[in-house]
Amino acid sequence: MASRGREWGGRLLAPLVALRMRKRVEQDMEDPARFGERQGYPSRPRPPGRMFWIHAAGEGEAMSALTLITGLLEADEALSALLTSETAASARLIQEHLPKRSVHQYLPYDQDIAIDNFLDHWHPDGAIWVESEFWPNLVTATRALDIPMLLINARISEDSFRGWRRAPDMIRDMLACFDLCIAQSLPDVGRLATLGAHNAACVGNLKAAAPPLPADERVLERLLRSIGGRPAWLAAGIDAGEESAVARAHIRLREDVPDLLTIVAPRDTGRGEAISESYRRQRLNVARRSGLEPIRPESEVYVADTVGDMGLFYRLARIVFIGGSLADYGGHNPLEASSLDSAVICGPHMEDHDDLVRELVGKGAVHEIDNAQALGDALLALLGDRAAVARSAEAGLAYIADGPRVLESMVREIMPYVRG
Repeated sequence: MASRGREWGGRLLAPLVALRMRKRVEQDMEDPARFGERQGYPSRPRPPGRMFWIHAAGEGEAMSALTLITGLLEADEALSALLTSETAASARLIQEHLPKRSVHQYLPYDQDIAIDNFLDHWHPDGAIWVESEFWPNLVTATRALDIPMLLINARISEDSFRGWRRAPDMIRDMLACFDLCIAQSLPDVGRLATLGAHNAACVGNLKAAAPPLPADERVLERLLRSIGGRPAWLAAGIDAGEESAVARAHIRLREDVPDLLTIVAPRDTGRGEAISESYRRQRLNVARRSGLEPIRPESEVYVADTVGDMGLFYRLARIVFIGGSLADYGGHNPLEASSLDSAVICGPHMEDHDDLVRELVGKGAVHEIDNAQALGDALLALLGDRAAVARSAEAGLAYIADGPRVLESMVREIMPYVRG
């Protein structure tokens, strides 16, 4: 059995965890039919033989994980895989693309009883964590069972690095649990090594190897038909406070581009109604996707507030603004837009992807702006220059073309650990 040293703490926190989970259900982030998995109770049997476990928190990480799982399973037909994630949207995405010899489960709560249930049933032969979302109890309990642990596509932003340096013992003990750390970039390698990671390396960014987010072709065709030939741009994954900057940009641009369509995909889809009402108070003509409101010729803003449809929204416009980057949220993965042939704009707060963004800006794939006022300037320039949009999109696709090499190198590094 896994260690139960923190069981009382887990019991005391249980009401808070239950409250948080109810809120996540209301936001369509959790699947109530599979709550047992969150408590560590399996809904599937363990595959026989050697099985590795890979954890990916959300949709972006899940796409990278699915790519890696496919590569590992192709390299060894005797292996099977367990993939865990944390959101309902990621689970839906995974179920559509899960390879054979693989199963999906939700990650258990970071509490002793749930962790024990999970590890006692699955007992993986190797554990792989994607990027840098650590659940300390689960990490240390897995390590205590002498299960080889790998951290892949790891990233430590400068802000996170400074924060962890204020708690050096905690992060050193956490990183010591991993037998191998493969970082997204060479600067990440340096930061990880300084914080205590041993055996840190970089073979490239696995997100470059991830396939584009999927979309329902029939729905896409219907939406594109309703948009027609209108110029359009997408504000992807905007966080609280950014919707006002998007509205100001649209209002400014409509004098020069009167038939412009602005597509707004909020990071928290539960904010769709509030965003729509805010725009209507500014006398913008709004169509809201979750309200089944169609895009009409007079629609100025399309609030795309449904879960798991980002692959659909990215395909509606070739100019994409990355949310979470004007307000200080750290930004989101720009490669999701680049992989779908888009010119990308981001604000100054891309700390979660700072090394990647610097590289993409240098290649011309990403246009970085300093403030909300500059968003309108960048959009106006791109909307009036199709050749510039094409050059930016091509630069992003050229970066992603390195993905197969990254995947091959990563499989080669990981395989000795999952094979034992």
